[in-house]
Amino acid sequence: MSNTTGSSVLGKALRPRKETDRDSTGGIHWRPRGTLQWIGAVLVFLFIVAWAVLSLLPMSWMFTSALTPSSALVKMPPQVSVKNFSLANFKDLLKKAPLLPRWFLNTALIASVATVANLIFDTLAGYAFAKMDFPGRDIIFWAILSTMMIPSQVTLVPMFLLINKLKWYDSYAAILVPGMCQTFGIFMMKQFIQTLPADMEDAARVDGCSEIGIWWRIILPLCKPGMAVLGISVFMGQWKSFLWPLIVLKTERKFLLEQGLTTLQQQFFTDYGVLMSGAALAAIPMIIVFFFFQRYLIEGFTVGDVLKG
Repeated sequence: MSNTTGSSVLGKALRPRKETDRDSTGGIHWRPRGTLQWIGAVLVFLFIVAWAVLSLLPMSWMFTSALTPSSALVKMPPQVSVKNFSLANFKDLLKKAPLLPRWFLNTALIASVATVANLIFDTLAGYAFAKMDFPGRDIIFWAILSTMMIPSQVTLVPMFLLINKLKWYDSYAAILVPGMCQTFGIFMMKQFIQTLPADMEDAARVDGCSEIGIWWRIILPLCKPGMAVLGISVFMGQWKSFLWPLIVLKTERKFLLEQGLTTLQQQFFTDYGVLMSGAALAAIPMIIVFFFFQRYLIEGFTVGDVLKG
């Protein structure tokens, strides 16, 4: 018994270590070996840090400008410092835009409903294209996928004519209905569902479960990481949408947040402090949503590799 234990321990000690190793989440840990690999790893790390700092500079400038009085911003150079920080811009924002809470509510409602609708319809379509065999499946899928090559600006006029004919102009339906299903979401969920093993689906069919039951009880629980990626993408896209609401909405009380903030820009003068405070408030929900679902976002990029491995 002791010889066997000793030989197994010796075998583990003499076994060469791999440069890559997978953890339980599918991530690959890379261990640099040698001076050149360590130098390369340090350079890559410094490049990523520098890129992150450059990416965060506009956001940091937006928040610091929101906390800096407009009189200090118009100076050359701008007097941006911790000593000048105040909430005056936010108070002026509420005075100049009394409908701001209403715009927040409109945007949150539209973004939430559109996100839930996309998660339902995109996963249903993705499941059908990934797991079901029906006549013309590939032709229909490629026909839907080909619409991604059409610029969205080209469809603005036909969409507006259709909305006007349906008498949806200046209504929430004009914004909500066209965004309830997206081609990219169908494509992404189809590719994600294809990586799921078919054993549980076959067992459920043998037990007499319907296709809707399989989608609800098996596919959706396994698709949580992919649905998180899709949900974040749809929510952020709806939250910051500007051009389409600008076309189909004319009542100020129905404006979305990005559309409402444009009313703060005047013809001859723009209060950049107030404008930056509104932009900062509009960015906070997206930041919260991203950090809240960050774990699922990372799992969405790695879970397909885990299922394949």
